[in-house]
Amino acid sequence: MLIRRAEPRDLADINRLLYQVLEVHHKGRPDLFYGGVKKYTDEELLAIIADDNTPVFVAENEFGAVTGYVFGVFQQHKDSHILTDIKTLYVDDLCVDETARGQGVGRALYEFAVDFAKKSGCYNLTLNVWSCNESALRFYEKCGLLPQKIGMEKIL
Repeated sequence: MLIRRAEPRDLADINRLLYQVLEVHHKGRPDLFYGGVKKYTDEELLAIIADDNTPVFVAENEFGAVTGYVFGVFQQHKDSHILTDIKTLYVDDLCVDETARGQGVGRALYEFAVDFAKKSGCYNLTLNVWSCNESALRFYEKCGLLPQKIGMEKIL
């Protein structure tokens, strides 16, 4: 498996995966997420791929097919009166193609992101996971992530 920086040529594959991940969220919380849509327009996605502050990496199998991605966002709270000035790599999205799940692609992408964050001078790596996505929760726990904060709601 090869993990590399995403390129404009990966647009169709990333879009296919964006539909898959949003469908997981739609099934888990149809009151919050639409089905049959994706998170970004093609123009937004191309801008994200080109921006060094929002690194996107893809995993390729031995045949050159994209089997997963991880979207990162560098965050830093400069001049904050309450937060320290640490550099964070926030994982905005991590998706493995439904046909490649259970083959180590997600773990490889996660470990690549951790290594990238370390090499980029980050203090930590953070992400959010929806509680309705139990398989993702289990995956991240197996990767050694611990809760940093918990979002709660009351539906009215």
